[in-house]
Amino acid sequence: MVKKINKDENSKTRILEAATALFARKGYDGTSIRDICKEAGVNLCMISYYWGGKQELYQGIIENLLEKQMEYSKGFLDLNRNPKDMSMEECSDLLITISERFVDFFYTNVSADLIVLLLKEQQKPDFIVKSPVLDYVRRVVARALNREADDRIVIFKTLFMLSQVNSPRILPAFSLRLLGQEEFCAEDIKIIKDNVKLYINSLIKEGCDV
Repeated sequence: MVKKINKDENSKTRILEAATALFARKGYDGTSIRDICKEAGVNLCMISYYWGGKQELYQGIIENLLEKQMEYSKGFLDLNRNPKDMSMEECSDLLITISERFVDFFYTNVSADLIVLLLKEQQKPDFIVKSPVLDYVRRVVARALNREADDRIVIFKTLFMLSQVNSPRILPAFSLRLLGQEEFCAEDIKIIKDNVKLYINSLIKEGCDV
């Protein structure tokens, strides 16, 4: 029984990876269930078993990312703690921890194909990401700035912080290609983390000056 479960989980992973690559390359309409199954080396019934159909599988790719993000964040985030109860020092330390862990997550768990798919989805007017982790990060930024989480400045400052994390991967022509590399090395990751830390320190200073 254990072997069967492991086999099924491997099939699920292969389906997600194949679907992500094909959706990124050919688009939703240009990708068929048969294409995905052929790429993943699985039977058609596996997609029906796990998701039901192509639309559910497409949504499942994003949900799988959010589930991984949530599970990963449990190691350093307590979503039940109210950021408004934090001191400015605690807030600063937590934001730095979050940014560093987000860099580690984004550069090891998010494929280039998934980035392409997410960028395409972002252009759709009805695309909304419901991520408890990102919502919490925005609340921590709000505490740092002594504002409410739905404040316009907080929303953009959170976005700017996250862009410090992901922009080198989203814009490889201005990072990896200039370096003549295929992957980011340890030195690159350190530079990215240090840059985000500088931004967070500026946020904290801005909050203290309010």
